[in-house]
Amino acid sequence: MSILSRRWPLALAALIGVGALFLGLAQGTSQADSWNLAARYTARVGLPLFLLTYAASSLLRLAPSPSTKALVRDRRWWGLAFAITHTIHFYALYMAVTTRGDSLTLLAPGAVAYGALLAMAVTSSDATMKALGANWKRLHRTGIHVIWLVFTLAYAKRIPVEETMVTGLVGTALCLLAAGLRFAAWRKTRRG
Repeated sequence: MSILSRRWPLALAALIGVGALFLGLAQGTSQADSWNLAARYTARVGLPLFLLTYAASSLLRLAPSPSTKALVRDRRWWGLAFAITHTIHFYALYMAVTTRGDSLTLLAPGAVAYGALLAMAVTSSDATMKALGANWKRLHRTGIHVIWLVFTLAYAKRIPVEETMVTGLVGTALCLLAAGLRFAAWRKTRRG
C-alpha cells in the first residue's frame, strides 16, 4: 500500500471538521450561538480521531488483528487527522470567545493542550523522530496524555449541568475507556 493511499484520514478529518464548523454556523440563532455550536461540534468530531490515536497500540496489544495492525501502522495519519480537526476547533473556539466579547484568557486552559498538539504535529515525521531520539517518544507520550486529560476534564465538567449531562457522561466514559485500554495493555506487557 502506498503512503499516499494511507493519508486518507487527513482528507476525512478536513471534511468532517469543516462540515461540523458549517453545521454549527448554520444552526445557531445568533452569531455568538453559531460560533458556540461550531466550537462544540468541531470538538466532538475530533474526539473519535483522538481516541483512535490514543488507544491504537493498546488495541493491538490486547486484540492483535489485521485491523489493529493497520491502525497502529497508520497512527501518525490518524494523529495528524485529529490535529486538523482540532485546528478547525481552535478557530471556531477563538471566534466564539471573541464574538461573545469574552477575554481571550478563557482559552488559556487549553493552551497547553494546543501547544502539545502543535509540537506533536510538527514532529510527526521519520526525520524528526530520528533527530529527537528518545525525546521524541517523551514528547509524544506526554503530549497525548495532556490532551487526554484536557478532553476528560472538559467532558467531566459537563456532568453536573442538566443540559449537558448526557454529553458529559458519554465523553467522559469514552475517555476513561480509552485510558482503561491503555492500562490493560500496560499490565499485559508487564506480565508478559
